[in-house]
Amino acid sequence: MDLSGNLQWFPMRVTYNRELKIKESLDELGVENFIPMHYELVDTKEGRKRMLVPAIHNLIFVHSTQEFITHLKMTRKEFEPLRYIIKTSLEKTSSVILRVPDQQMENFMRVATVQDESVMFLDYKDFIGKEGRRVRINEGSFAGVEGTIKRIKKNKHVVVQIEGVAAVAITFVPSNYLSFI
Repeated sequence: MDLSGNLQWFPMRVTYNRELKIKESLDELGVENFIPMHYELVDTKEGRKRMLVPAIHNLIFVHSTQEFITHLKMTRKEFEPLRYIIKTSLEKTSSVILRVPDQQMENFMRVATVQDESVMFLDYKDFIGKEGRRVRINEGSFAGVEGTIKRIKKNKHVVVQIEGVAAVAITFVPSNYLSFI
């Protein structure tokens, strides 16, 4: 199937924690995808181990066309667990498949790929109704990233979020590194 169309980022739910299996199958096909990962202590038969695991279970971002993803879901059994995330209007009169703009996805991936204590994954529901000022980070390892200043546990953080899906906060950015946008 032709993938030369308009590629977009689709946040997708994956049933029963099969996101890593889906990622492996997409990688084999050469389809760009992203799963936010972080280190966690996991109990194994050999004892507790520090392992890299999905930071947000049942979520994968797929960079493709809607037609190709639907084709995969309909023709290949391993892709059946993929589910589009639907955004419903406030009046509940219409709904659309959620897509993430490239720039927003790039910001999110830049922050979410850092696998240390300088970032923390958050429940996006904590931000519903909370406004913040939009900023751009101008210096340091996150230079170029755009986000919103939000208060989390009495401290201000730069939060990069994909509305209705996921959020990641940078634990510390000096204020002189920021400019308001």
